[in-house]
Parts: sequence; C-alpha cells; structure tokens
Amino acid sequence: MRIASDTCEIYSQIDTMKIEIFSESYDPWQWVKSYQDERADLQHNFGATTVFIGTMRDFNEGDDVQSMYLEHYPGMTEKSLQKIIQQASENWDLLDICIAHRVGQVFPGEPIVCVAVWSAHRKEAYEANRMIMEHLKSSAPFWKKEQLTHEDRWVDNNTEGF
Repeated sequence: MRIASDTCEIYSQIDTMKIEIFSESYDPWQWVKSYQDERADLQHNFGATTVFIGTMRDFNEGDDVQSMYLEHYPGMTEKSLQKIIQQASENWDLLDICIAHRVGQVFPGEPIVCVAVWSAHRKEAYEANRMIMEHLKSSAPFWKKEQLTHEDRWVDNNTEGF
C-alpha cells in the first residue's frame, strides 16, 4: 500500500522527480525499472544509473532486532526529501532522481530505502546518490523503533556515513 506518491517540479536540470512512501514491502528493483520505463523520453540521455537499496538487518548495537517500526510526518517528510534532491541537483548535472522509503512495520531482509539517480556520466550519479543517502539518513524526518527480544527502543542516532 502506498501512503503518499509525489511527482513534482523542481528548478534546475531535473524536470521531475519521484518520492514514494510505502507502508508495505515493495520490490525496489521493479520500482526503479517501472519509473525508468515511465521516463522513456530521457533514456537516450542516460549514461549512468546508480541505485542504492538499504535493507533492514537483524542486529544493532550488539542486540538481535526482531523488527522495526518506522514513523514519519506525511508532507513534512516529502518536503525534506525534495530539499535533499534539490541540493543534489544544484551540485551535479543530473537527469532524474527517485526515492522510495518504507514506513510501518519492517522485518529483517526487507528493503527500507531505495535511491536511484540518473545522469549522463557515472561520477555525477555516484556522488549524488551517496550525498542523497547520507543526508536522508542524517536529516530526513523518519523515526525508528526497534523491537528486540524483550523490549522496544527508539533509535537515537544513525550511523554516520562520511
């Protein structure tokens, strides 16, 4: 089930972008392929596509994690992701970007986040994808509660990437 879907205009090189929040498991590869197929008008310009998929692991801070519950504020979260995309498009010559993120109950092995970036050259696609992912982890308004064997706990800090 999709909670929110947004295709919106931003200024810079990118005409459209896609941000989608899912409340149930999704196939990130199929999601990227479907979006890329929708953007057939740009495919002759694609020289590079980078895709990052983050999945839930079954451990954190030395503890076994049974599942995790992700919360967000609809509208606020999408606006934050739009700002991150805007920043990337100002720093690199990009053709398109899409971000998918899970909320709700997530289990080990399930995808949480997918970031895809298209550009004419690999350097821009790699660097922009990494920047988007790092900013998403450190500043996007998602809150995580881990379900451990005998207790629940909120995740206070994400692992720094840089």
